[in-house]
Amino acid sequence: VQLQASGGGLVQAGGSLRLSCAASGRTFSTYAMGWFRQAPGKEREFVATISRSGGTTGYADSVKGRFTISRDNAKNTVYLQMNNIKPEDTAVYYCAASNRYGPPSSLLGSYDYWGQGTQVTVSS
Repeated sequence: VQLQASGGGLVQAGGSLRLSCAASGRTFSTYAMGWFRQAPGKEREFVATISRSGGTTGYADSVKGRFTISRDNAKNTVYLQMNNIKPEDTAVYYCAASNRYGPPSSLLGSYDYWGQGTQVTVSS
């Protein structure tokens, strides 16, 4: 599967942004999906994950209550709604797909395919 992330940009603190990740192919619904981010000089970290059906989600503590992951299997797209954005949310955001069984994972190694990333910059 090929993933294309979009929707990043420059936003003021407290604002909102919605990231999208479009997947190629007809098997999108067989993948659990995740969002990760990487700030300059830091390791890539987990942000959010969603199960194949969309019925189960998980979030990093740092974004819980502010970010919402969702998916539309008919459109082969996963979203990350980002509200009340903070300067520390500045990073390149990556979407990823996992074809492993079990609940959606927060571990980088559980994901098999990665998108190219989209930059989110938050001004204070």
